[in-house]
Amino acid sequence: MIIITGGASFVGSNIVKELNNRGITNIIVVDDMTDGSKFRNLVDCKIADYIDDATFRENIRTRSIHHRPRAIFHYATNTSPAETDGKRVLDAYFTYSKELLTWCKEKGVRFIYGSSAAVYGDGPVFSESEAQEAPLNVYGYSKMLFDQYVIRNTDVRSPQVAGLRLFNVYGPGEQYKTASPSTVYQFYQSLKAFKAIELFGEIAGVAAGQQKRDFVHVEDVARLNCWFLEHPEIQGIYNVGTGVASSFHDVATIVAKHFGKSEGHIKNIPLPVHLRIRYQSYTCADISKLRRSGSVLRFRGIKEGIEDYLNWLDENDQPGRPAQSDQ
Repeated sequence: MIIITGGASFVGSNIVKELNNRGITNIIVVDDMTDGSKFRNLVDCKIADYIDDATFRENIRTRSIHHRPRAIFHYATNTSPAETDGKRVLDAYFTYSKELLTWCKEKGVRFIYGSSAAVYGDGPVFSESEAQEAPLNVYGYSKMLFDQYVIRNTDVRSPQVAGLRLFNVYGPGEQYKTASPSTVYQFYQSLKAFKAIELFGEIAGVAAGQQKRDFVHVEDVARLNCWFLEHPEIQGIYNVGTGVASSFHDVATIVAKHFGKSEGHIKNIPLPVHLRIRYQSYTCADISKLRRSGSVLRFRGIKEGIEDYLNWLDENDQPGRPAQSDQ
């Protein structure tokens, strides 16, 4: 048995699908389904059971959970990365994660969880070292705190604990995110609605649209999670990205071309004031540690990955609730 918290979420549901692809269906999905639209991420999945997130957390706290899984994938997303209520964010991503880790260590259960490149803030170095950690918001801070807690409280005697620092993930299943869908999805929706793609203008000397991120396809992220499941000897914190930074203008151009549009459908807008103190103009995963661990999984390049996703959207997109993103 495998438990996936946030199992109906963007990344979590793709892990369910990848496990199904490998013949694994004894899966318990844990999630908060208040937003019922997320069920669509699981319609074509095979699972054994569903548990409400609040019920599951209380059972973990009281040690009344009746399941002893082979592993837990922890991808619960109880707040938006843009959330400014520090109490809520720290409870959702730090305290909850500590509770789960403690239970897993007690029961000998393996623990694979989602961290974030937000721990690095502005960079410019993105390698798994505490010296490089400088988050710009409380979400990144909560992820950093838990990563550091993991390092202090695990050793070779612990069951597998692996933290995956995800860079900019895009792909199927994000239509039902409550906030900050990927720029790929936002750009697609803009052109689909006959609107221009909007890119941020010049920021701190970086030319308009030339802010860069490491974009990684969610199916590749799911496959890597399953690789860790297959390699219980691999522990620690690892970056998950392609190792290549691409500009938002490059992304916009690929999406525009998909619609047969020219660059005339791309325009620049000012960076919103509320983002100016926490905006990452550049991210690029250093994946050398991941490669040294033995993973040879190929991450799709930006052109291949985006084209795969756009073709999927053409066939499957239904109106979700895309919110404004910080690109």
